[in-house]
Amino acid sequence: MRPTQIMRGGGGDGPIGKYNKFIGGWGNFGGLPQRGIVSYGISMNRSNPFAGAAHDAVFNTWRRFSKQVFYWAPPLLASYYIMQWATERNEYLNSKAGRAEFADSEE
Repeated sequence: MRPTQIMRGGGGDGPIGKYNKFIGGWGNFGGLPQRGIVSYGISMNRSNPFAGAAHDAVFNTWRRFSKQVFYWAPPLLASYYIMQWATERNEYLNSKAGRAEFADSEE
């Protein structure tokens, strides 16, 4: 007995094929082979997976850096200058001249 055209098209899970078994319907692995579809590929040992990687890394890094620098650079510079001012002010207030100038105001 010959299977119907619907069963050949993947519509059912009835017995069909070389070993009297149909592997799956639509969306399942191992369906009937498609006809008229041509695909080309290249072997993994023939391809160059790092072609242009250094070039892309440089320009991608610059693009990402230039987009983000205005978010973190101003707070970084401001905190550096505030810390520098605080360190110098602390050193002055703890020096001989600073103690002489502000000695009477801390009592």
